[in-house]
Amino acid sequence: MVKLRLQRFGTKKRPFYRLVATNSTSPRDGRFIEVIGTYDPLSSTNSIKIDEEKALKWLQLGAQPTDTVKSLFTKCGINEKFVNNKK
Repeated sequence: MVKLRLQRFGTKKRPFYRLVATNSTSPRDGRFIEVIGTYDPLSSTNSIKIDEEKALKWLQLGAQPTDTVKSLFTKCGINEKFVNNKK
């Protein structure tokens, strides 16, 4: 089963995340299949950069996003596009 999750980078108390498609049995910072985007929660604008095409491709293939990734997708409007394409 493929999951869309955050992979933590950065130093102690300075997190930076990559959104990745990974096997559900892989560890959080372990092997991944593809990088979908980045998320920097400490920047002044909470910069979220997601490749929409890759995200929609993985969602259509049945990948399950974690709760945090799902909320980031909602902020970017990707969930809405996925639901509209599904219909």
